[in-house]
Amino acid sequence: MNYDIIIIGGGPGGYSCALRAVQYGLRAALIEKDLLGGTCLNRGCIPTKTLLFAAGLLSSMKQGARFGVAADNVRPDYEALRARCAEVTGQLRNGLTKLLKQQKVDVYAGEGRVTAAGEVTVACADGTETVLTAGDIVLATGSVPAVPPIPGADLAGVYTSDTLLSDLPELSRLVIIGGGVIGTEFAEVYRALGAEVTVIEAMPRILPPMSADLARHLAADFRKKGVKVIAKASVTEIVRTDGGLAVRYTLADKPQEIAADGVLIATGRRAGVAGLTPFALKEDRRRVVVDEHCRTSEPHVYAIGDITAGFPQLAHTAEAQGKIAAAAVAGKASAIRLDLIPSVVYTRPEIASVGVSEEEAKASGAPYKVGRAMMGANAKSLIAGEAGYMKLIADGEGRLIGAEFQCEEASNLVSEATLAIAAGLTAETFASIVRPHPSVEEAMGETAEGLLSFEK
Repeated sequence: MNYDIIIIGGGPGGYSCALRAVQYGLRAALIEKDLLGGTCLNRGCIPTKTLLFAAGLLSSMKQGARFGVAADNVRPDYEALRARCAEVTGQLRNGLTKLLKQQKVDVYAGEGRVTAAGEVTVACADGTETVLTAGDIVLATGSVPAVPPIPGADLAGVYTSDTLLSDLPELSRLVIIGGGVIGTEFAEVYRALGAEVTVIEAMPRILPPMSADLARHLAADFRKKGVKVIAKASVTEIVRTDGGLAVRYTLADKPQEIAADGVLIATGRRAGVAGLTPFALKEDRRRVVVDEHCRTSEPHVYAIGDITAGFPQLAHTAEAQGKIAAAAVAGKASAIRLDLIPSVVYTRPEIASVGVSEEEAKASGAPYKVGRAMMGANAKSLIAGEAGYMKLIADGEGRLIGAEFQCEEASNLVSEATLAIAAGLTAETFASIVRPHPSVEEAMGETAEGLLSFEK
């Protein structure tokens, strides 16, 4: 069967690429070896956020008296939580399946690999093989949890994010190895469900990719919630004990040990590119190097999503790259900007950032200004019982270049900041917008005003 474009991988990047390709009039084939929607929909973003929503609801109900609502005997129901995750992911997956069919994208169930230039072989579950051809091929095979060589990592009760979400075990003591986005979000979930949670991080602080301010505020929130954070620690092994499991680690060159019922290894994700093509693609740190059009070093072969070097492993990154690749194959221009990709951590309150951080602005040596607003003074945040802060960074001419949030609705507010930065807005223009009261968003105006000088 011949196509204009073949996409290997049916996650956010792959299906976005296929749908955009057919909009351009291309004949598209999409290959997925597991479930449509990929890790994000089935074992990542969506079930995790479903659990985080439930965890937040549970926390609010337990604090009902604070808000004038009596709530007794509030407890998690793990069976219902599993059912809810399955319901949400199933509904979204069914909708995606119908959309792809409606848009006439041919979907092949099986493992796809490039066997020659312009040729992809699909190994189906029944043992048969189907050979497809196309002028252009897009690799969108995503990533899998990276498990470091820790002795005992294969013991029962030791999980990756994939297996923890599929099992959703009821745990009273959870140790999380890795304090990045995945680790901190699961810490939020399981602490709200009532578990004792400890996060062990090798770096000097949690959330290493994000700003020091965001990491510091999250660590402070975790302390208030009873989540223990151990930074600058190196895990040496996981062992079976009479009481369950024990995680052994070194801290300041001293051996330590902590007991657990379950251990989550959340030390990042590994790109799934092994054996994908018969030719060598240019790589950087085992991820595929691409240009601004998502083209690889091999003609007519594109790569998008988690397997690409130099980009954050985020679903919305993959979606954007998928649309860019489809445009390139169709000979169209794309206005999508990959230099402004917002990052979000769905703790409570949420964390988000985009653009240049304060540390990066300082390191550049160029003039810059910082505006801040503390959310304890924001009426909507106070009503919700949440605090946090906002920060905007402007260059020497007053143009917005970065933003970060730790507050309610941060995942939505960061889009407004992203738009402002992309449009080259000045702090003065951004501050001139009238925002509703009471709202979390009105603090954006206050933060922007902190960048201005007023005549007296």
